[in-house]
Amino acid sequence: MTESFRRSGEYEHPQQGGLSGYVQGDDQQPAYPRQQHASSPVNPEWPPPPANQPVAPVAVEPGTTVWPGSGQGGHGGGHGGGGYAGYPSPDAGSTAVLAATPVQEDPAHAPAKKRAKGPLALLAAVAIVAAAIGGGTAYGIQELTGKDTASSSTSTNVVPTAKKGTVAGVAQAVSPSIVEISATSNAGSSTGAGVIITSGGEIITNNHVISGASEIKVQLSSGKSYTAKVVGTDSKKDLALIKLEKAPSGLKVATLGNSDGVQVGDDVVAIGSPEGLTGTVTSGIISALNRDVTVSTDESQGRQQQQGGGNGQWPFSFGGQEFNGDTGSSTTTYKALQTDASLNPGNSGGALIDMNGNIIGINSAMYSAASDSSSSSSSAGSVGLGFAIPINTVKSDLASLRAGGSDS
Repeated sequence: MTESFRRSGEYEHPQQGGLSGYVQGDDQQPAYPRQQHASSPVNPEWPPPPANQPVAPVAVEPGTTVWPGSGQGGHGGGHGGGGYAGYPSPDAGSTAVLAATPVQEDPAHAPAKKRAKGPLALLAAVAIVAAAIGGGTAYGIQELTGKDTASSSTSTNVVPTAKKGTVAGVAQAVSPSIVEISATSNAGSSTGAGVIITSGGEIITNNHVISGASEIKVQLSSGKSYTAKVVGTDSKKDLALIKLEKAPSGLKVATLGNSDGVQVGDDVVAIGSPEGLTGTVTSGIISALNRDVTVSTDESQGRQQQQGGGNGQWPFSFGGQEFNGDTGSSTTTYKALQTDASLNPGNSGGALIDMNGNIIGINSAMYSAASDSSSSSSSAGSVGLGFAIPINTVKSDLASLRAGGSDS
């Protein structure tokens, strides 16, 4: 029969002390260490003690090895001999165990780590949002703000990646946003172009294209035609805003760029309807900036020139000279972008576009040799002298145009 011992802080044997041996059971196998307590009797009904005393966890500095054992010692490093970090030494019959107790972080360093992670996490979130948005920036801003006016970001790349920087890529991306405008009045009809700026059918064009018109027809790049009404006009800037009646869904809205970032020598593309040839694409460069261009604000004067009373072009003056006829006595002057992209009658109100597909100007005035009475018909056509109203001027005037314009 195996002997049992009472537990009173230590395990004991009534006749032997210390750790000199092991109590043997009937099967003569070692059971547990024998210990002595002089005043403690032996009760055979007591249950046997555990193989090892429970060991409390301990927190130590990183790199310190802790060896909990089942023997005595190690209290304050002075009792029983051989204690490790305040714990007993391993017994001869016990197995050494490496305690991997987590050590609490030094509170002095914890806040610094959290603060360091904050900005990094924020930057990562911003980067993700930026990547997710990518080329859809304009659309996202429109949806979030409830406005569908085209974006004013020059970073927007409208052109497909495979055709970036090419005239073909610009034409493919932007042509669906350019329309042909036919204006009819008692004096006749005229043709120009316009740029779709909202999904609801708002179109920006030149004032001289639609001034005095009793009926306005707009032809989309798809070939479908719609009636439009005038929303507002500003003859001093030669701008007008019209809107399609019963506008179809799925209109391709142009992306408005930033004309302040344009530089001389930048490649540009012009799209319009010269001589009624819808969606004609030409290309060139920015020849100069901030050119003072003077145009007529007299509706009858401009209409006479536009509808065949003159040479079919809108009269303007530049550098002290008049082109395409007499501008009359009522005029206005604005700062324009000069381009050598080929512009002809019907390009008025169309788009001047950078190589990322952003609208940077509304074509408004152009000169051709045909306007010179001394020139023969063989010399007719563009001579590379065209002007466009900067798109930033257009954007600053949109609120006024939507309210009826300065001419109302």
